[in-house]
Amino acid sequence: MLLQIGELNVLTDPMWSDRASPIRLLGPRRWVPPGIALDALPPIDIVLLSHNHYDHLDTRTVRALARQHPAAHWLVPLGLAALVHRWGVRDVAELDWWDAAHVAGAQAACIPAQHFSARGLTDRMRTLWCGWTLRVGGRSVFFAGDTCYHPEFGAIAQRHGPFDLCLLPIGAYEPRWFMRPVHMNPDDAVRAYQDIASAHPASPPPVVLGIHWGTFKLTDEPMDEPHRRMLHCWREAGLDERLLWLLDFGETRGW
Repeated sequence: MLLQIGELNVLTDPMWSDRASPIRLLGPRRWVPPGIALDALPPIDIVLLSHNHYDHLDTRTVRALARQHPAAHWLVPLGLAALVHRWGVRDVAELDWWDAAHVAGAQAACIPAQHFSARGLTDRMRTLWCGWTLRVGGRSVFFAGDTCYHPEFGAIAQRHGPFDLCLLPIGAYEPRWFMRPVHMNPDDAVRAYQDIASAHPASPPPVVLGIHWGTFKLTDEPMDEPHRRMLHCWREAGLDERLLWLLDFGETRGW
């Protein structure tokens, strides 16, 4: 996602390559092109990385961004600073869960997620995975990263909320016996949203933006199912449809 908050331009898990793979001719291929061309990006101030899987951390994309936006501040979970630095990133801070940092006039916090990390056969769980919160002036964003439903959503909101916008993953969830420990489905995303919103009942509920769907064929559900199922689950929960954003690729929405 490209977030424009105040005067800052922020990228989350940037990925512009055609395949999510260490091999350019093999591996999951994009079903849709990126929503904006890499060369059309505005000057990037902050890049948030959640973990090291190939659909979230792409060597060619990192190298290109490091060349084109050398002043960007990169925030990464434990174990990834040396890797992105080797790919050309100049300014990188490595954080543990619940750590916070001040960069480019924003307050960022590394927050728990339930997932895993690996880029090969021998490095599983060697680096951390996470989500991020970002507060800029009077605006606050929660980027959940790649995660299943876990019990910390309410605690995150209590510490770093209330939020104006929540980016929650809604795809790559079937079969559930295999994906439940690492990926939310739309039912889980609604439950996570309710945990987040209920932590600050006196504040306006945040907008939720569904992410992590429709780009790479990673799991068994139809590519267009997360979008439809999220809307159904949202309605079933009786939530305000004005607070649910399910954007087309390349669509821009202001709040």
